[in-house]
Amino acid sequence: MKKIAKGIAYLLIIIVLIGIVAVSYITLALPNVGPAEDIKVQITPQRIERGKYLALHVSACLDCHSAHDWTKLGGPVDTTMLGSGGEVFDAGQGFPGKVIVPNITPFNLKSWTDGEIFRAATTGVKKDGSPIFPLMPWKYYSKMDREDIYSIIAYLRTLKPIENTHPKAKLDFPLNILVHTMPQKATLGTKPAAADTIKYGEYLVQSAACKDCHSQDNNGEILPGMEFAGGKEFKINGHSLKSANITPDAVTGIGNWTKQQFIARFRVLNDVSKAPTINKARDFQTLMPWWQYSKMTDGDLSSIYAYLKTVKPVSNTVIKFQLNSAPVN
Repeated sequence: MKKIAKGIAYLLIIIVLIGIVAVSYITLALPNVGPAEDIKVQITPQRIERGKYLALHVSACLDCHSAHDWTKLGGPVDTTMLGSGGEVFDAGQGFPGKVIVPNITPFNLKSWTDGEIFRAATTGVKKDGSPIFPLMPWKYYSKMDREDIYSIIAYLRTLKPIENTHPKAKLDFPLNILVHTMPQKATLGTKPAAADTIKYGEYLVQSAACKDCHSQDNNGEILPGMEFAGGKEFKINGHSLKSANITPDAVTGIGNWTKQQFIARFRVLNDVSKAPTINKARDFQTLMPWWQYSKMTDGDLSSIYAYLKTVKPVSNTVIKFQLNSAPVN
């Protein structure tokens, strides 16, 4: 019996050592996407204009990286603090840990090279080599056209420097270890010509990471066959918010929507001065950045509509908002 007990003890020691080695490798050697590129983005008026449009109204970088007024419907961005970060994701939103969105104004990025910003945006790796949890949809940005990423970088360099810093993210175990395995090398795409409506619409949908919010997932992996079918749950003000079905299903999706109706839906929240005040305890609230997306051009929204009409229709009824388990239509 003593020999058996000793054997079990040795086995446990070996298992513990293997675990320590594995965790050490993951946290010290990963992520491994290669060094940041040695690039210098030339800041031109054309790039600034394109970057501003993308960062504000398509990829919506500045929607996440800015403070919001959540007493208003849709949480309009505080334009005096553009890019300064500060939004909190924690257990209150059902998040496994705590992330305070970082400052991406020149104050915080002044020591970052253009290559380091490019790597962060497209692979999920920070300047110091640490991983970025895919709460930031770098998996989608990694498929954007290089020139569009350059334009976003050029625009970010023009933001007003805002002097504030935020604590680093803290993820719950084992996510704090697994996050090191998530970053991956970019597979950049090419922006199609706007005249190629469906392909261009697909590119915009990718750049806006629509699939990420409008698909249910299991531990970050989208459920097969449920792409764009909505139903992904978010917690807001203690209530349940679910994303809409945007497949062309005629009953539960946008199958019966005309292009004009689709565009009109994006124009509803386009004047921040008229933003309705809400009561957090009882009123509907949305995380969809309508205030930002409402400024997309008719042409771009038409292309997005055209592409979404080509995806597989999925019958999936979604109750968008539940207040104390009572559906709100």
